[in-house]
Amino acid sequence: MKIHGPRGVPRPRPLLGRDTRGFWEHLRRHELVIQRCRECRAYRHHPRPMCPECHSLAFEWAPMSGRGEVYTYALVHHLLHPFWAGRTPYNVVLVELEEGVRIVSNLVECPNEEIRIGMPVTVVWEDVSEEISLPMFKPVSQ
Repeated sequence: MKIHGPRGVPRPRPLLGRDTRGFWEHLRRHELVIQRCRECRAYRHHPRPMCPECHSLAFEWAPMSGRGEVYTYALVHHLLHPFWAGRTPYNVVLVELEEGVRIVSNLVECPNEEIRIGMPVTVVWEDVSEEISLPMFKPVSQ
């Protein structure tokens, strides 16, 4: 399934590079994982070849709970890509996962005016194509 904006403009897609391919492959299976150093056990996101803490090249993909809270957010009012035509303002959230890692995403199933810092959220999936699934977040029902 492809997600399209007005006039059939496809959603911008991430590039699958050598360092990020494993991340995107797990997301496609609806598994949220973060790189973790095998030497010092530090998480690192965005995926990259070397641990910024101990400089090791050894890593693994650690499963995340998918639960966290809104650390901060912004509302984007300017049209930065034709896909977003008619969809502004849209939100961009920085979610701090229970494991302490922060990830940039969007908050769905929540009006922008109800977003709050500290709001509990959980991961949901947006299947953009056969190859790409995006981790989105929605508020946790109280």
